[in-house]
Amino acid sequence: MRDEKHEGTGWHADTDDLRAYAHGELQAPRLWSVDTHLVACATCRDALAEVGDPLAMHIGWERLDAELDAPRPGAVEGLLMRIGVADHTARLLAATPVLRTSWLGAVLLVLAMTVASVYTSDSPALFLALAPLLPLAGVALSYGPALDPTHELAVVAPLHGFRLLMTRTVAVLVASLGLNGLATLAIPGYGLRALAWLLPALALTATGLALTARLGPVLAPALVSGGWVALLVVAKATANGMLAPFTGLGQGAAAAIAVIAAVVLHRVRDRFDASPAHAPFTDFAHRSTS
Repeated sequence: MRDEKHEGTGWHADTDDLRAYAHGELQAPRLWSVDTHLVACATCRDALAEVGDPLAMHIGWERLDAELDAPRPGAVEGLLMRIGVADHTARLLAATPVLRTSWLGAVLLVLAMTVASVYTSDSPALFLALAPLLPLAGVALSYGPALDPTHELAVVAPLHGFRLLMTRTVAVLVASLGLNGLATLAIPGYGLRALAWLLPALALTATGLALTARLGPVLAPALVSGGWVALLVVAKATANGMLAPFTGLGQGAAAAIAVIAAVVLHRVRDRFDASPAHAPFTDFAHRSTS
């Protein structure tokens, strides 16, 4: 770099650097310095025009424009990449609707209200009934043309539909189960009974995903949620103590259902890939617009 001072930048690029830049031969980190300097220095831009051919200069400015216009990762995306998540996966996760502040805030509010009800009613029944539905709702809101604003981009992304499904499902489960776990810590007086929501949550989510392959991303979780509510109503009407889904037998049944649903989901995974891959989603979109 030349020592000559400049009012706007304090220095000028060396002629040799400009010539190398014009021919695409300047290496980093000097390349970055010249790139940044040329944006603010008209004198060096004129000098560049004199030492380089117009085509090479045009290509260089196109490269600079591309760098300036490249999207910068947001806070969530940047955090994911810092902990080792691949950049394309981090972008897909950051675009997941239910990982945004509005959804997480709403979940926290609902959990706070249900935890408060435990202290007023002296029973964890409402919390145990609601907590398994939150992961199912979160997963359902992550997919499909009617619910996911990035659905079209996900469909054309070079990523298997089943892998996208599992990637977002794991992210939603981590967030939802983590928030449920924090809420559980707020009701320590019930011991292990306060964790009785976990197996039903996994069973409902796995069942909803397995049915999505045939019923679509709206109808499947709706039916599973309705079935859960109906089961709780029947259990409450016949219960003498703890509701049946939260007893030892009910927990065993929930674990068995979760395993069976996971096996079924694995067997139908091809329905989520390529054209057949997005069949549950594209079929639903076709029905909703016809």
